[in-house]
Formats: sequence, C-alpha cells, structure tokens
Amino acid sequence: MNRLHGSIPEFVADYPKLETLALWMNNFTGFIPRNLGQNQSLQDLDLSSNKLTGTISKNLCASKQLSILILRVNFLFGSIPEDLGTCSSLVRVRLGQNYLNGSIPSGFIYLPELYFLELQNNMLSGPLSENSELHQLVKLDLSANALTGEIPHEIGNCVHLDYLDLSQNNLSGPIPEEISSIRILNYLNLSRNHLSETIPDSIGSMKSLTTADFSFNNLSGVLPVSGQFSVFNASSFTGNPQLCGPLLKNPCRSIRITRPPGKPHNVFKLMFPIALLMCFLATAAIIKAKSYQGNGSNSWKITAFQKLDFKVSEILECLKDGNVIGRGGAGVVYHGKMPNGVEIAIKKLLGFDGIKATIMASKLRFEHWVISGTETYLGDALHGKKGGTLSWNLRYQIALDAAKGLCYLHHDCSPLVVHRDVKSNNILLNSSFEAHIADFGLAKFLVDGGASQCMSAIAGSYGYIAPEYAYTLKVDEKSDVYSFGVVLLELVTGRRPVGDFGEGVDIVQWIRCSTNCNREEVTRIIDPRLTVVPKDEAMHLFFVAMLCVQENSVERPTMREVVQMLSEFPRRSPEHHPRLPRSATHYSSRTRATNQIFLNPFRDFGNMR
Repeated sequence: MNRLHGSIPEFVADYPKLETLALWMNNFTGFIPRNLGQNQSLQDLDLSSNKLTGTISKNLCASKQLSILILRVNFLFGSIPEDLGTCSSLVRVRLGQNYLNGSIPSGFIYLPELYFLELQNNMLSGPLSENSELHQLVKLDLSANALTGEIPHEIGNCVHLDYLDLSQNNLSGPIPEEISSIRILNYLNLSRNHLSETIPDSIGSMKSLTTADFSFNNLSGVLPVSGQFSVFNASSFTGNPQLCGPLLKNPCRSIRITRPPGKPHNVFKLMFPIALLMCFLATAAIIKAKSYQGNGSNSWKITAFQKLDFKVSEILECLKDGNVIGRGGAGVVYHGKMPNGVEIAIKKLLGFDGIKATIMASKLRFEHWVISGTETYLGDALHGKKGGTLSWNLRYQIALDAAKGLCYLHHDCSPLVVHRDVKSNNILLNSSFEAHIADFGLAKFLVDGGASQCMSAIAGSYGYIAPEYAYTLKVDEKSDVYSFGVVLLELVTGRRPVGDFGEGVDIVQWIRCSTNCNREEVTRIIDPRLTVVPKDEAMHLFFVAMLCVQENSVERPTMREVVQMLSEFPRRSPEHHPRLPRSATHYSSRTRATNQIFLNPFRDFGNMR
C-alpha cells in the first residue's frame, strides 16, 4: 500500500529464511523473481494489485509450505504451474483478474486444506473435474473464463461452500440437483453460460441462499415459486426465453419437465457445543450446587479442567454484592482475588436448579478482557448524555484496545474462542478509559482447527449479528469480526446500531447508503458532537469498519489484521489534529441504495487478505 515501482529485485529470492513477502498494492512492474521459493521456506506471498507481467514461477511451493498465494490484479499470463496442483499446504489462493490461460492443473482446486479459491476474470479453459473433493472450500470463484463441460454432480460434496460463482463461462448441461445439498451456500451465480433443462425445485429449500443468478442461459420449464424462489428478483432469471412462471409474467403452456430425484446429500456433523466458556489457555472450573442437604462448601461440587490453585470455599467468599463487576442476561459477574494473588472473574449463571458458576482465571492476559474495579459500558458512555466527552483520540484507543482483546481470543487461545455477543455494551471502560472485553456467557470454543460450527439457535444482539449467522446458524470468528465492525461504526458516528434509521434499517445499511461506501464521504456521518477529528484517521477507522462488515464472511479481515491496521496507522498527537469543516458533521439524508466499493487507492475490499 505504497507507491513503490520498478521490478522486484531478484536478490529477494536469495533470502534463505524468507517466509513472508507482502508487496501488494504498489506499482511494481516486470517479472516475479524466477527463483522465488526455490531455496526458501516461503509460506505467505502477496503481490496483488501491481502491474507484474510474465508467468507464475513454478518454484513458489518448492518447500511444500506455501499456504497463502495472492497474485490478483496484475498482468500475468501463461498457464497455472502444474506444481501448484500438488501444493498440499495451500489454504488461500487468489489469482483473479490476470490473463492466465490453459486448463486448471489437475488437483489444484481439490487440494486438501484449500478453503478459498479465486480464478475469476482470466482466460482459463477446459472442463471442471468431477473429483469435487472440496471438503474445506468456503469460496470458489471461477467466473469470467472459458470453462466448458457440465457442472459436476459431486459439487454437493462441498458442504462448507458459502460462495460459488461459475458465471460467464461456457458451461452446459443441467444444473445438478445435488447443489441443494450445500446447506450453508449464501451466494450462487451460474449466469451467462449454456445451462439447460429445469431449475431444480430443491434449490428453494436452501434457506441460506440470499443471492442467486441464473440469467442468460438456456433454462426451460416452470420456474419454482416455493421457498427461496419467492424472494429472488425476476432479473435473476432473465434471458431464459423457455422459462415460464408467475414471477416472469410468462404463463406456462407446456407440461412441466420432471427430473429424477437427486442423491442423498451430505450433512454437517454437528459438533456438540461446549456448554459455556470454562477455560481458555489456563485455569477453569465449574461449581454446581447439589441438593442443599449439607452445609457450607460441603454442598458444592467442583469440576476442574486444569490444576487449580484455589478452593471452593475461597470462590464462595467472592460471591457478594461488593464484588459485582457486571450483570447480563445470563447472570452476574463477580471479581475475586485468591489468597495466592490470582485474580479471577466468576460468572454466576441464572436459570439452573441451584447455582452454577463459571470461573475464568487470570493466567490469561487480563488487560484487554477481564475487569476489576469500577467500570462503565462503552455503549452507555457513547450513547448517553455525556457521549460527547469521548474525544476522537479516546475512541480510537478504545477501538484498538477492544481489537486486541478479541485478537487474543481468536489467535492466542487454543482452541480459539468465539465471543458471539460483541457489542458496545459488552466492552467495559475503566476510569482511564481502557477498554476490556466482557460477558462470555455466549462464548464458544471452536475446535477442529477453527472450522465453523452450526448452532442450534441464534445468539447475540440485534444489529450486531453477522448475516451468515442469522441465515445459516453458522458461526466462526468472522462473526465476531462483523460485530466488531458495527462497534467501530458506532464509535465513528455516535449512533446506535438500530433504531435511528427507520424500520428494518440498521447502521450498516444506513452508512452504505449515506456514503456510497466511499471513505472520502466519512465526513457526512461523523458524530456531530466531536469538534476535533483528524480526517485521515476518521477515514481509516471507517475503512477498517467497512472491511469488517462485508456481507461475505471470508472477505472480512481477521482480528489480527484489524489490530495491525489500527496500530500501524501513523497517527498524530491530538494537538495537531485538523478540524473537520462544521458542515461536515451533519448527518446525510441520502437513502439511495448502492453496492459501490471504495475508490482508489483502496479500490477493492477484496484486496484485504
């Protein structure tokens, strides 16, 4: 994200310990160093959004450790090296918007760890393999190429797929019924191909499918009207003259074509949810009251998940009104200090027979998520009568503190922890306005390498819930990222997430309409109570927020990347902050819907990794 130009020096390929090379969004020209990766342990390569030419080096995965390969938006040509088809370490690949040709290497899109693949807007040709062993893939974008043949029936085995775009190719044959087996698919685009026969009725049962496009094919027969078909626009089916039905205002005069039943589909194996966040990296325990036949601590049973340095009686001593540091819908949180100096947070859960308490001990880094003393909630401070006293400098620091707390849960805990209820009133500010993540009553472990899990019901707070969670009950750390993005928008605008924008409109929708998603327009929605705001910082915080609230979860940054973007931005001292024009602090009344994205230099949210 600079203005570096010229060619990438060949000597970069000579660094023996090079693991990461990130030169994205510059003006580099010339070739990728031909020996890059040959004698290195290269793991992460991002040269996207430059003006590189030539071919992709065949040595990039020589060490078999390459996990991230991002070369999108360049002028690369030639074929994708066959060696990449055996690079089993690849997790994330983005080669779109180049001039690559030839066929996709055998096995390339079926690598065992691959979960994100973009090859769109190239000149790739040939058929799609029927070996759809894409068990980990979350996003597959092969649009705007010259692919031929039929869509494999095995596509139904891609049970984690959230985004599928095969548009603008030369695919033919029927739409496979098995596609409806992808129970969490959110985006499906099969437009501008040569697909024929009817659209499977079973697609209507895909409750997660919010966007679908079947336009400009050779589809025929009756357009189903049940289920999700009732919410799709007519434009999703235009350009199919043999397709009929009420939605298309084209009455059907022929007998409906039937299709053989599809194969039984694979379903997610639900992970049994762990009841509550009981331990992170260190110490945790559960105490539960038995029938009250005994007296004192003898009536309590403690279940420890790691070695504990305190007793039940010591915990019970902390359960008193003077130690209350938080209350939520699930119970009351107490602060406790053990005789050995260990500080703990105890949450007493309501609604059980007797009392059940969860203890989180202080061997975790407490500074960003466990609380002690007198605090106030960010939501109350921001939206209350004295919200104007939260200066811009404080708001930016609060954003960074809270981001570090979530980053710790997502990246430093094993297994990682998803909070599931990130909101401004679950961020506590102490007397120095340091921010701490609070209330873990809905938190969940994500085991199995952090793979998303399906919940039995939606948890969280209205206005903060990620779209994919609401539609599919699928939750992972990116759900927290969305919620955090809403908190950032609260800090920028001073507005609550819902209630101020009309029925059915939340802060994310309002901001998209008010700013056209253009960071230069942040002055239209900045909190009018703020008098001194550095415009560059406001634009940057707004930019990070909009990255976090992207509709497609795989496009959102990780919390580690959020912390990096917030902490590495060059900030000026408060006394040097320029004032925004007074008129710029008034809220915009524009309501025109738009799907535009940021202008240059942040041309495309997709540039974020």
